[in-house]
Amino acid sequence: MIMKAYDIIVIGAGSAGLSVSLGMHELGFDVLLIDKSDKRIGGECLNDGCVPSKALIHIAKTIHEAKGSQEFGLEVSGVVDFQKVKDYIQNVQNTIKEHENATYFTDLGLDVELGTARFLSENTIGINDKKISAKKIVIATGSKPKIIPIKGIKNVTVYTNETIFDIKELPKKMVIIGGGPIGCEFSQAFSRLGTKVSVIETGDRILSKEDPEISQVLFERLKGEGIEFFLNSEILEFSGSNTIILQKDQGKRSLDFDLVLMGVGREVNFNDLDLGKAGIKVNENGDLVINEYLQTTNKHVYVAGDAADQMNFSHGAEHQATTIIKNFLNPFKSKISYEHFSWVTFTDPEVATFGRQAKNLEVKGEKFERLELDFNEDDRAVIGDYRYGKLILFVKKTIIPGGDRKILGGSMIAPHAGEIIQELVLANSAGMGTKALFDKLPAYPVASRVNKSIITEMVRKEIGPKIKKLLRKFY
Repeated sequence: MIMKAYDIIVIGAGSAGLSVSLGMHELGFDVLLIDKSDKRIGGECLNDGCVPSKALIHIAKTIHEAKGSQEFGLEVSGVVDFQKVKDYIQNVQNTIKEHENATYFTDLGLDVELGTARFLSENTIGINDKKISAKKIVIATGSKPKIIPIKGIKNVTVYTNETIFDIKELPKKMVIIGGGPIGCEFSQAFSRLGTKVSVIETGDRILSKEDPEISQVLFERLKGEGIEFFLNSEILEFSGSNTIILQKDQGKRSLDFDLVLMGVGREVNFNDLDLGKAGIKVNENGDLVINEYLQTTNKHVYVAGDAADQMNFSHGAEHQATTIIKNFLNPFKSKISYEHFSWVTFTDPEVATFGRQAKNLEVKGEKFERLELDFNEDDRAVIGDYRYGKLILFVKKTIIPGGDRKILGGSMIAPHAGEIIQELVLANSAGMGTKALFDKLPAYPVASRVNKSIITEMVRKEIGPKIKKLLRKFY
């Protein structure tokens, strides 16, 4: 017997699930939000991802900058109190949890059920011996860290972003498997806290999804801070509980460690949901089969967040949730699009990327120009000691010298690049061209002046002898 029928059931209370459930509740719909436990509300971002990792990065940067003051005559001594580091991270999480918990949501009038949900039919869920139906159901169950099989791994405690914040003391030697965003962020943070860090990457560079020139700048910066990298390297085995044997170009090498962190991506698991009873199909990789509207093979069931296995970012989950809500309410359906998507790797310096990149533009046959600006002569970069910074911009090609061009995408590496690049993100998503940046008058010497400088440099190069002669005639 169906105990209650809702307008919408949302399974999973991470970024995607909260966005859909709270959004639809605010609009007056009858919503049930389900998660396995109150502790997991907030999802990966709050509990194991963005929030604790960025708090850790903040602490590490504070310590690093304090040591940098020695250049100006100050003396800095002592060792990091790791318990205080953990306490700070926990306090940050607790502050956010004040408005991300079951009691808070039920006080808002949102129904919350804690437990393991499973499908009983196309539009019916079973949970805690209850049968509950809904016109629409959203799967937002997230993902978990991927663990790659390595010989001898059972003899080692391998940490992931879900367990690394539980360690009781700062490791002296740490090996990180994977040179992606997780590997880069954690390697720098722990290195700045005082750990000797080694990063193992199978590819020939770190941050393989970024422009090679951008990732090379970060690579050199991290190496300069004492982080050791093993590129083009394959882990052969764990020898005992504290040694890795790896194969590198130059031959075999062994690394001793106190702690191993694996950051090689994420994977989904839908075993608990009993998808077959709802007519929901998965592909050979175990991912949900979904269309461009984030709809599963069951037309009543949608998917958002990491469960969709498309853009595994918190703001990606929010974007998917917004698309789903729009399609619930509008007869003219919108396909999910990541054309204007942006992301940031929160190392120091930050790496920020947005829109479409060179490979995508080439595949689509787009005619575009690649603009580059090194920050070595930017006044703010000189003042702030980040002349290594770089901005790459892709703009639509035009035959008109100095003409307005559509901004297609780009990348930047600099301190606070994630903030500086936001006006470029806005220009890209709003369809604004280079003229809008050229005509803007930024205050001196704000860091975002580089966004105008790269356009100014483009115009300067295009004003050839013929245009100069014409301008002189007008003068």
